[in-house]
Amino acid sequence: MSARARSRKGYFGEYGGRFAPETLMAPLEELEKAFDRWRRDPRFRRELDRLLRTYGGRPTPLSDAPRLSKSAGGASIALKREDLLHTGAHKLNNCLGQVLLATRMGKRRVIAETGAGQHGVATAAAAARLGIPCRVYMGTVDMARQSPNVSRMRLLGAEVIAVDSGSRTLKDA
Repeated sequence: MSARARSRKGYFGEYGGRFAPETLMAPLEELEKAFDRWRRDPRFRRELDRLLRTYGGRPTPLSDAPRLSKSAGGASIALKREDLLHTGAHKLNNCLGQVLLATRMGKRRVIAETGAGQHGVATAAAAARLGIPCRVYMGTVDMARQSPNVSRMRLLGAEVIAVDSGSRTLKDA
């Protein structure tokens, strides 16, 4: 991507930009300032690295895939095993960083929305580890389809809020 295509404020080309309801602009600006501050702080980085290592399970291993390599004409293919992270998905990487940032910002709780439940589980796990309450919004249709993940979120201490409006799925959560 050329330097012209992406500017400092996140605009891409002549039509890009940040589109959010006006009521969210002040919180988004607060978040941007906090992120710019804390991402440069060596103590924040050390704490995030420690959480990713001791709680998340990083670094995750590479696993050789000999049959896939053979079917691809002999290329050496390895799989990065993010499924071996705590909670079973890569989403925990991001959630640990976001919840740690929320605690540094003095926030009293975190909220998330989820469809299949993986993001909700990862957010609930990060919040539980960092000792901050978590609320997860999930459509009732998705809750019925993904009841094991709803149970996991609740086991991790999250309050799961059923959204029963619109499509009753992630779209409206």
